[in-house]
Amino acid sequence: MKQALLLLNMGGPNSIDEVELFLHNMFADKHILPMNPYMRKFVANIIISKRVDEVKENYRLLGGKSPLPELTQKLIGKLEQRLDMPIHAAMRYVPPFADRALYACKEAGVEELLLFPMYPQYSTTTTLSSVEDIEAHCKAMGYTPKITLIDPYYDDYDYIEACGTKILEAIEGKKTEEYDLLLSAHGLPMSIIKAGDPYEKQVEGNVSALKVWFASKGIVFHEIKLVYQSKVGKSAWLEPNLADVLRNPTHRKVLIYPLAFTIDNSETVFELDIEHREIAEKLHYEDYVVARCFNDDDRFVDLITKRVSQIADI
Repeated sequence: MKQALLLLNMGGPNSIDEVELFLHNMFADKHILPMNPYMRKFVANIIISKRVDEVKENYRLLGGKSPLPELTQKLIGKLEQRLDMPIHAAMRYVPPFADRALYACKEAGVEELLLFPMYPQYSTTTTLSSVEDIEAHCKAMGYTPKITLIDPYYDDYDYIEACGTKILEAIEGKKTEEYDLLLSAHGLPMSIIKAGDPYEKQVEGNVSALKVWFASKGIVFHEIKLVYQSKVGKSAWLEPNLADVLRNPTHRKVLIYPLAFTIDNSETVFELDIEHREIAEKLHYEDYVVARCFNDDDRFVDLITKRVSQIADI
């Protein structure tokens, strides 16, 4: 059976001109705004009109585009050296969209799609949204491949070790016990969690596994805290919020690790490393360090290769 690998992600604007497209597609997603279509469109337009100029300015500070698409292509380049199958990015809200990958797969006679979520923890807002998008495109195209979703890997030992190594790389040459380690996951509205989304439990499992890994290595931080970022609007979201934690310091040396992200994007490079750094600087933190995501790190390449090889005909 001919197989192909699709890397699922939300995507990031390839230019300032794509920012509005990104926002419109994101807020048109029923999993992001779970309400009837008419109300969703109304609320989305209000949010976008308030945020679009600010978001465009944020991307200007990043050089006019998200780093995510280019970093994803570098990762694909490495994976192509390890896996003998077509490999495509399938972005949810901006190009390259899933349909481009699916047309290529259909033309190539691919009979099974292996879907690897770039989200370590499962959520309806991320993994399910991407999978349903692919299923809808396949149906519209009259394309009927077998679809195999690779399970969440938030507590896989290889993933935890890769996280721990990335954290230690960021603080190399410094004493871990002098730093608070803030494990920053993307926030979600409590309404989505209460509706049964498993994301919070999987994030907490991720944090527990990391604490065990550090303990097994004899590595001690001043404190390890789970925090959530990227809150939008006034409704209740997962707590504690990273900005609130930074504004009420109990310790002034912090290392931030973007827990729910595998590829650097505006929420890591802008939100964590620029926006939240300003909070730390205003409050005279002694040190504020942001760890990088995996991107095309060889350990992440190994993890994906191993996971795909377990179910692929190779």
